[in-house]
Amino acid sequence: MTVLGRVQSDVKEAMKARDRQRLAALRLIVSELQKAQKEGGADELAVLRRERKRRLESAAAYAGAGREDLAAKERFEAALIEEYLPSRLRDDELRAIVSEAVSESGAQSMNDIGSAMKAAIAAVGGRAEGAVVSALVKEMLSR
Repeated sequence: MTVLGRVQSDVKEAMKARDRQRLAALRLIVSELQKAQKEGGADELAVLRRERKRRLESAAAYAGAGREDLAAKERFEAALIEEYLPSRLRDDELRAIVSEAVSESGAQSMNDIGSAMKAAIAAVGGRAEGAVVSALVKEMLSR
């Protein structure tokens, strides 16, 4: 079952349970997934990661402005989106995957960071933040 199918199924469950907050958040997710699908079939996980990031940024902005009610809503939506994303890698797993990808790419120095990052991001497969992967690659290449 696709991610969109799972979310649509969960929309029905939320409707039956009369969980308005969850229902509203799920409908937003469905809308974004359908929009991405119509615009050219973007990767569903990429859409979910983008939407999660947007929600977390909005929550931080709302919290900074003293609107904790809106920040809590955005954090709830981000947590809901995360339920549909693959589980995050542990630090040791991430380090091992990135190390192997860097060595397979043949990167030796910071001059080769582009090829190393490409290999590392592909190997991680969205199970870690890009900034964390980048920091690990830089650390490995600077040795």
